[in-house]
Amino acid sequence: MFDDRVGAILRAVRIRRGLRQSDVGELASVSAMTVSRMERGKFETLSLRAIRQVARALEVRIDVAPWSRHGDLHRFATAEHAGQVESIVGRLVSLGWEARAEVSFSQAGERGFIDILAWHAATRTLLVIEVKTEVVDVGELLGTFDRKRRLAATISRGIGWDPVNIASAVIIRDSRASRQRVADHLATMRSQLPDDGHRFRAFLKSPGGPLAAIAFWQNKHPGLATQRRPSNRRVRRANSCSRRLC
Repeated sequence: MFDDRVGAILRAVRIRRGLRQSDVGELASVSAMTVSRMERGKFETLSLRAIRQVARALEVRIDVAPWSRHGDLHRFATAEHAGQVESIVGRLVSLGWEARAEVSFSQAGERGFIDILAWHAATRTLLVIEVKTEVVDVGELLGTFDRKRRLAATISRGIGWDPVNIASAVIIRDSRASRQRVADHLATMRSQLPDDGHRFRAFLKSPGGPLAAIAFWQNKHPGLATQRRPSNRRVRRANSCSRRLC
């Protein structure tokens, strides 16, 4: 984005709404100085969170799009997510579930997509799955997923499924970074998703009882990853020098 242009737009919106920089700062829970820096295009000194808070206070949307000379990163990320969804759907179907990917909804003014909606006819169990290749904003993840869980029963009835039981899971691509991110926010995530991958695996094979799980998924080999961390292998060079000298 062009910093000066964005700053000028934010300033114009603020003035048009009759707000002072201090007013915007109070609405966004940031300092007036932060607002001033944004309006002057000094984004390099600000966090992305602060930028989003100010934009939200002014009812302005700012999109941040990554770019690389190596190719289309959006297409790469989308393909990775799609591959993960495909792997999970395949596993569900093999265990006797009916599964649909990218189920759109528009209920009570709320719109969006459910990554995977699965149905187990014998037990009339509905399973709502959110698929993540990485965990970025834990608060946003939990808030968005809670909304989808609340609407799931109504959405499913619209496609002919009338559930007696509703289960849910957030499935995250298995990586060291993802595991560390979850570990850093484990108490928060467990407050809404108390079950783990072991419970989730058992539930897929024999649905029964409540389920709200966090599980890790290995795309390379379809199926849920174990909860053990992969062991580290130390590679030594042939003529390695001592710690003191290197």
